[in-house]
Amino acid sequence: MRKVFHLAKCSTCQRILTEVNWTFDKQEIRSQKITEDQIDQMADLAGSYQALFSKRAIKYRTLNLKEKNLQEQDYRKYILEDDTFLKRPVFIVDQSIFVGNSKSTIEALQKKLDE
Repeated sequence: MRKVFHLAKCSTCQRILTEVNWTFDKQEIRSQKITEDQIDQMADLAGSYQALFSKRAIKYRTLNLKEKNLQEQDYRKYILEDDTFLKRPVFIVDQSIFVGNSKSTIEALQKKLDE
């Protein structure tokens, strides 16, 4: 399986999709919300919901979440409620997951695709 979860209006997501240059089943998370099963599968692959959670989201600051002691179920709830809390893009390749847009993540993704 090759799937990517992204935002269509995110220039970083679009740039990475162009750089990777592979065919993926694309899910634009604003128009097609992430399901509970999908987030659970992602967390299983990533090791936690926290690994999928973006602390860069504007709402993270406006809701003052830094001051709260968030648990795994809190991270899950926030990601399901608002797509901005998902660290993007999320690529799933077979049984591997690549979360976010760091250079090392994209290099690891490309290495996996080149296997």
